[in-house]
Amino acid sequence: MKKKIGHITILVKDFDEAVAFYTNQLGFELLTNVAFGNGHRWVTVAPSKESETAIVFVKGDTTDKAERIGSQASNHVFLVIQTDDCLRDYEEMKKKGVSFLGEPKEVPWGIEVVFEDLYGNRFDLLQHNGM
Repeated sequence: MKKKIGHITILVKDFDEAVAFYTNQLGFELLTNVAFGNGHRWVTVAPSKESETAIVFVKGDTTDKAERIGSQASNHVFLVIQTDDCLRDYEEMKKKGVSFLGEPKEVPWGIEVVFEDLYGNRFDLLQHNGM
């Protein structure tokens, strides 16, 4: 039986600002954006339409959820975004105002750099070398 991770949840303050950041600044694709009434929505994005795993935005509409916005993995990298050209994507994202925690560097497994989303969740942009 083939298994995979279909969706990962990220808590957001506002659906529309999250969609704008992920699509305009990170270059992700908006996959779904369906309203169910009473403020409930099913909103998903992914690095590309071909991605097997998508991010689901969940509104931080309770005190418990709101306190966790931006700290999905504390101060550690939450997700790794793989790319075929880290330097190209770094320059493009930097021009669009994405906050990076350093510059791309060579590591034994490729080239990587850490960035934050609009809420402070950390991501690793990785050009994997196949190791």
